[in-house]
Amino acid sequence: MRIGSRDSKLAILQAQEVINKFNIPCELITMKTTGDMILDKTLDKVGGKGLFVKELDRALMCGEVDLTVHSLKDVPMEQPEGFPIVAYSKREDARDVLVFPEGIDSLDIKKPIGCSSARRRVQLKNLFPNVEISPIRGNLQTRLKKLDSGEYGALVLAAAGLHRLGLKNRISRYFSTDEILPAAGQGILAIQGRLNSFTDMINRVNDVESELCALAERAYVNELGGGCFAPIAAYATINDGQIALRVMYSSDDESKKLYMSDSASIYEAKQLGIELAKKIKQEVRSWEREK
Repeated sequence: MRIGSRDSKLAILQAQEVINKFNIPCELITMKTTGDMILDKTLDKVGGKGLFVKELDRALMCGEVDLTVHSLKDVPMEQPEGFPIVAYSKREDARDVLVFPEGIDSLDIKKPIGCSSARRRVQLKNLFPNVEISPIRGNLQTRLKKLDSGEYGALVLAAAGLHRLGLKNRISRYFSTDEILPAAGQGILAIQGRLNSFTDMINRVNDVESELCALAERAYVNELGGGCFAPIAAYATINDGQIALRVMYSSDDESKKLYMSDSASIYEAKQLGIELAKKIKQEVRSWEREK
């Protein structure tokens, strides 16, 4: 099988993680995506996180690869027709973390905290109200180099990426999911492919609990019509046949934030996400009436 991946070190490790579960010979085909090449602008200014999957989608549809591996949080809500997400990996740690420059053990509040998403930014304002929050682009190693060179006082990154790269030692602090609610799908790998192909192989990879959590989280985002850059978050957990979902929504001007949570049977995972989004939209309409 030919497996398509971005050519960053983290993406390759993630693809290899999936390949190891297939337990058959596979060829890894890597490529740069538009999102990897445009580094002088924030992603919301150049087309969103879909830029990280566009070239891989094309390779899949043209038959150049059989499956592609992505970080689920980078995958747009809609996939090309006939090429859905066919499997979800077991979830890594979904939390965000704080990373200081190498050799530093405290935050220099005179320097900005670097983060790559509106979701993180609006939640960090509560935790660090007197510190500037600035955007940062590039793969994980590039961001760490910018941090260590003195451009930033700290970075906020996904724990999962640092874990997979063997860089747990760089983590200064884990944020609880109450402090910073994760992005929908954070810590989960998505395998995308042709519908009804390689079913036996895919079943070796798919983690049902991750799939159910992903369905709930992404249903919430999709129902809101939120792209990857809207200041929204969703995180689901499963216990004793019940799925619990906690979500966040921020107003466009980031002056108001709203959190909600609910639970349901695991068989209603997707509907749970949809219903929470509808409740959020009702609250947002009330904000509009108050203006």
